[in-house]
Amino acid sequence: MSKSKLTLAAAGVVSALSMGVATQDVEAANWLMLQGTEKSGAVGRAKVWGFVQPEVQYIKGTTVPAGGFKGSPMQPNTLGPDRNSRATFNIRRARIGVRGQGFPLDNKVNYFFLAEFGHNGITVPGGGQGSTKLTDASITLNHIPFARLRIGQFKTPGAEEGLQAIHVFDYVNFTNVTDQLLMERFATGDGSGTSKNAPTGGVSAFRDVGVQLFDTIKMKGFEVSYAGMIGNGNGINRADNNGAKDYYGYLAAEQVYGGKGARRQGLKLFAWTHKGKRTLTTDAAGDYDRNRSGVGVTYRKGKISAAAEYITASGLIRNGTDGGAKVGSTNSSGTVASLNYLTDDEANGYYAHLGYKVLPMLELDLRYDKLNRATKEAKNERTFSTVTLGAQYFLNKKTRLTFNYELRSMAVANPDAITNATKRAAAEAIADAVDDRISVQAIAIF
Repeated sequence: MSKSKLTLAAAGVVSALSMGVATQDVEAANWLMLQGTEKSGAVGRAKVWGFVQPEVQYIKGTTVPAGGFKGSPMQPNTLGPDRNSRATFNIRRARIGVRGQGFPLDNKVNYFFLAEFGHNGITVPGGGQGSTKLTDASITLNHIPFARLRIGQFKTPGAEEGLQAIHVFDYVNFTNVTDQLLMERFATGDGSGTSKNAPTGGVSAFRDVGVQLFDTIKMKGFEVSYAGMIGNGNGINRADNNGAKDYYGYLAAEQVYGGKGARRQGLKLFAWTHKGKRTLTTDAAGDYDRNRSGVGVTYRKGKISAAAEYITASGLIRNGTDGGAKVGSTNSSGTVASLNYLTDDEANGYYAHLGYKVLPMLELDLRYDKLNRATKEAKNERTFSTVTLGAQYFLNKKTRLTFNYELRSMAVANPDAITNATKRAAAEAIADAVDDRISVQAIAIF
């Protein structure tokens, strides 16, 4: 589907929703303004805040059913970030931060600092013991009307799942399209060599180090927000590794009905794009494009919440592991399972979410997401579909419990394109062996 058709379709959805919900309470958020921008004179020099997310997750743990790695742990049937267990208690996130402004010296200068103490893809790069990592450290200069400037390490303007604050995320785990196409894992090669090709550091966490020009323009109940960013494109807590820079663009239009903060009433349509280069230094050494873009809509109406987004990708695409096995597994012939990338391919996907508050303290959620990965060559294409059944129980405004049951499926999109019958049967068996996942997570915000 062309970008113009996608934009028109999304606009049609927004128009239809606007007609039906104009008199209702609608909730959406302007994440550009909420993360690192303070209202002039509204806060002091330092406001301490944070949250804790303990959880338990369970997966059946089916091993690789066929192929050279038969019997090895299957990568998608293990639990991150260590991939050593199929059932575990974990402190998913434990973040503490300080934000504020130079008031009374200069209330137009804001800062935002956040550190991660949890056990996750940020703090445990490639497995092993984690450590505290800096996720955000930025300064925002608000001196020029309609042109605020943010400098440092912060969330990139982009997809809603990545840009929104994680402590108000309705689910435990990200969708397939967000996790595989946008949550970046950095490696030195494409996995075509004989050695283990594992992540060289923490995940991107939807962040980059750079500079961003942005602001929001208010017009009689409407807001138009924009952002343009230039970043290193090499993850967090490290400098660039090549001469190229990543470029980000974001535009959102929102009808505002009232409220403020993360629970503000409004209806939002947004679009974004991201273009960059990635450098591999071992297998398939060279510079490769990494391009992403998307369009979506979010809203909450009374007891109902909903969101939808469509995402496309080209260039460097993550392509699973050898034989579906856990990275680092070794088969009988001595081959080591690697994290694989396609250096010039395409992918696309989408998600749709619907939530309903059956009680003031209980919301039931339903989400469907689909990823079409490696679509450029028929034999490589795989499809991932997940239906997530969720429930959120709100003990109070800052404490809740979230339960998710994910019905996960994977398929070989074009089996006839795999001419070798043995390889085709193994590929289909591995796809059929992806297990469902159960998660229970608590969060307390302070």
